[in-house]
Amino acid sequence: MNARILSGTADNIAAAVTVLNEGGLVAMPTETVYGLAANASDGVAVASIYAAKGRPQFNPLIAHVSSMEMALKEGHFSIHARALAEAFWPGPLTLVLDVAETGAVSELARAGLDSIALRMPRHPIARHLIEAFGGPLVAPSANPSGKISPTLSQHVASDMGDKVDLILDGGACMAGVESTIIDARGERPALLRPGSLDPAEIEEVWPGLIRPALNPDAPQSPGQLLRHYAPKAKLRLNVKVPDTGEAYLGFGPMEATLNLSTTSDLNEAAANLFAMLRDLDARFDRIAVAPVPTKGLGEAINDRLTRAAK
Repeated sequence: MNARILSGTADNIAAAVTVLNEGGLVAMPTETVYGLAANASDGVAVASIYAAKGRPQFNPLIAHVSSMEMALKEGHFSIHARALAEAFWPGPLTLVLDVAETGAVSELARAGLDSIALRMPRHPIARHLIEAFGGPLVAPSANPSGKISPTLSQHVASDMGDKVDLILDGGACMAGVESTIIDARGERPALLRPGSLDPAEIEEVWPGLIRPALNPDAPQSPGQLLRHYAPKAKLRLNVKVPDTGEAYLGFGPMEATLNLSTTSDLNEAAANLFAMLRDLDARFDRIAVAPVPTKGLGEAINDRLTRAAK
């Protein structure tokens, strides 16, 4: 059944907030492209985005905010980063920052990184939705992975109507190109992804823009292949019976030190993956991991585990 397409009235935004609070997915318009929004602090909802998009990797997602107050709870802003935010927010600029201790965005949304990508969209419907929800929303483009990004609500309905709960119609997106991503953590701004904001405008606010050679095994932002958090502990995969002294990370109905999902739910397993690895890594020097199916999100879970075991 295709999702409803609703205008951005206050009542419809309230309905969208209800969907988000229940862990559902809402397509929302931004000035760049339509985004597939979910509660950024709900790991299971975030996992639903990966599943809906058919996204093969747990790439970090952009967390969308509606105010500087909300942004400051999620990321550490240097003087220069704050200057960029004041110059270009709301707008098509994403800033990569160190995570703040007060942050609520889930580890899965950050893909296990200690950094966070933040943006304040300009589109009034997106802003009103985030404000009404009261917290950050992750919202990658509302299209199947590898497909053309949607700039009309009808594009979303055509491509993902059976995977999204509600679509807010805001007309045609003005930019039609994703946001420019700047790493704002260093002494100079670094261009991680070209987008609809001209880099020359960045230079006017914070001179010295660099274009680093990006390492596909250690990306720092959305749009790049992620190297997932690697524990210090020795990791063994596809283990049905752990050795004595090994922590056991289970999947499915079994006895384990921690269990990704006792009900074999891949969405739940994806949501728990990074946090449980960190927990076990802090307490054990050896970790055995139960077999996880490779279908659907299981492909990404196994990819992350394989990288962590190297």
